[in-house]
Amino acid sequence: MSIDYKKSSAPVSTITWDKNVMSESTGNIYESVVIIAKRANQISVEVKEELNKKLLEFASYTDNLEEVFENREQIEISRYYERLPKAVCIATQEFVDGDVYSRNPSTEVSED
Repeated sequence: MSIDYKKSSAPVSTITWDKNVMSESTGNIYESVVIIAKRANQISVEVKEELNKKLLEFASYTDNLEEVFENREQIEISRYYERLPKAVCIATQEFVDGDVYSRNPSTEVSED
């Protein structure tokens, strides 16, 4: 499953978030930060795997170090990923929009 992070409404640069908005769904700013950090790690892994798959097409398996050439397609792919919002920005925007599912087993009531 490939998600198009370019269509994300996440800010490309760092912005200041209202802590009251951030802690609204959990009631605890620290819990919110942990949820955002875990989601950011997931996004980072997804983007890295996608980038590695695309760059693998350009891999050269020759041992000739003298042969260094410039591949425009590879450069364009790299630039595309450099322009994407950072994983933390995407995760924070998803969290604020309510698109992140999370649960805390320690606060759940058991039905035994």
